[in-house]
Amino acid sequence: MGNYTVIRTDTADALIHKIILDIAEKFGADVALEKLDELEKQIMSLADNPHIGTAPRYMILRRQGYKVLITKKNLVFYKIDEIQKMVIVYAVVDQREDYLNIIRGL
Repeated sequence: MGNYTVIRTDTADALIHKIILDIAEKFGADVALEKLDELEKQIMSLADNPHIGTAPRYMILRRQGYKVLITKKNLVFYKIDEIQKMVIVYAVVDQREDYLNIIRGL
């Protein structure tokens, strides 16, 4: 268990679900489950090291205090609550998507 508690919003869960369903459709259930496992591990790694993420490319997201964890194909957007020792994951998006509107809509 890390120093921080990792919490995912409903939106983040829904977006992860969508990514996994897309993978399952294209590559089958086994690949999708493998990907889900990998993604979960990467998200949970934020509990030990919430500062591994970088500042987002877009200024508007940086100003809102988002950090982004870049995985092979996805971007994990999160914020750190230092007082509560929490990492809140707001969105997980495909790097190739135009994700700005998704995040701005949160």
